[in-house]
Amino acid sequence: MREMTKKFLEDAFAGESMAHMKYLIFAEEAEKKGLTNLAKLFKAIAYAEFVHARNHYTVLGKVGGMPDNIQQCINGENFEVNEMYPVYKETAKMQNENDAVRSTHYALEAEKIHEVMYRKAKQLVEEGKDYPEVKIYICSICGHTVEGSAPEKCPVCGSSREKYVEF
Repeated sequence: MREMTKKFLEDAFAGESMAHMKYLIFAEEAEKKGLTNLAKLFKAIAYAEFVHARNHYTVLGKVGGMPDNIQQCINGENFEVNEMYPVYKETAKMQNENDAVRSTHYALEAEKIHEVMYRKAKQLVEEGKDYPEVKIYICSICGHTVEGSAPEKCPVCGSSREKYVEF
């Protein structure tokens, strides 16, 4: 693929991905306010943005075999843990942006767990196995991720077990 087309598709993927997430956030807010039809509109268009992002990512040749796909996840989580979030967090501290410090801390702690989970998944896939059938719980406040059962209290943000979403 020619460089300009590649760059444009990468930018389009990023834009569509952000739109997808933004619309899901707006859908959640609309639901909280009882605006169920507006929430449905946000969700529907978010799905369209996902389709666009998926198409761009596929055309870029980024979807490969499962070990390669998982390695992309490992690489991304590792970058976030070791480079991105530590710098973002320290910058927020330096600038006395306490909400940003908290947000980046929450993400950093969750990404550490995600990298470990993806490494386990890659090993299993390389052995011809699926990930174990296990309940996964995500804290809806900070993103803390745990397998098996949700803790009484989130070790990252202190939220109660009720704030965890089961997958």
